[in-house]
Amino acid sequence: MNFQSLTLAAALMLASAVPHAAETPAKPIRVILVGDSTMANSSGYGDAFCARINRANTCLNLAKGGRSSGSFRAEGRWDEVEGLLRGGAAYRATYVLIQFGHNDQPGKPGRSTDLTTEFPVNMTRYVQEVKALGGIPVLVTPLTRRSFTDKVLENNLLPWADVIRATASAQHVALLDLNADSYAAVQAMGEDEADTLAGAPRPEKITEAALAAGKVEVAGAAKSAFDRTHVGAKGAACFSRMVMEEMKRALPETAGQFKPEGEQ
Repeated sequence: MNFQSLTLAAALMLASAVPHAAETPAKPIRVILVGDSTMANSSGYGDAFCARINRANTCLNLAKGGRSSGSFRAEGRWDEVEGLLRGGAAYRATYVLIQFGHNDQPGKPGRSTDLTTEFPVNMTRYVQEVKALGGIPVLVTPLTRRSFTDKVLENNLLPWADVIRATASAQHVALLDLNADSYAAVQAMGEDEADTLAGAPRPEKITEAALAAGKVEVAGAAKSAFDRTHVGAKGAACFSRMVMEEMKRALPETAGQFKPEGEQ
C-alpha cells in the first residue's frame, strides 16, 4: 500500500471513529404569537399553546389585550415582530401566528377597523411583511365568544373569520380555523359547560357557594371577573389544543415540535 493510500485509509478511519461529533445540532423553530386578549397571557390561550411546544422558550407570546389589526401596528408593537424576524438566523423557521377580529368590530374607538376597506388590507399587509422578512405567516380566525341565545351559540365574529379565510386563500398561506373549531365545540358543550371555560366562576355560582357556606355578603358576586370572551386555565387548555391540532394539519412539518398530550 503506497503512502497516498495509507493517508486516505487513516482519514476514513478517523472519520468513522467519530461519526457524529462534528455534526451541527439542528436549529429549532420559533413561533411568535400576534393578536388580542383571547391569545394574550393571563386572559387567552397563547401561553398554554407555547407550553405545548417542545422548546417552549422559542415560543413568544406578543399578543396584547384590547388590540386590533390596526392598533397593534399603530402602537409600534409590530415593529418588535419585524425586529425579531430580522434576527431569525438562529432558527430553522419562524412561524408568526396572527389572530385579530374581536377589537376590529364596530364601537371601539381607536381600535375598530372597517370590515371591507381596512381589515382585509391590514391582514394582507401582515402576511406580506412576514414573508418579506423570511418568516412563515399563519392566519388564525378569531376565537368564538361563548354567549348563547335560546341554547344557540352566537357567532358575531363570523364576518371577520370569513375575511381571514379569504386572505389566507388569496395569499396562499396556512389557515388555522379556530373560529370554526371553537364555535362547534362550544355549541356542542352548551352554555353551562362553556361557562366553566371562563377566567372566573359565573356570578350565580359564586352566590350559591357563599350561601352554602353560610355567608350572606353576596354583593361581591356582581364584581366577578367572569365573562364569555376570555378564558381561564381550563379554557386555555381546550383552545390551545385546537390551535395545536390545526397547526399540525395545516403545517405537517411542525407536528414533531409539540409535546405529547399530558406533558405540558
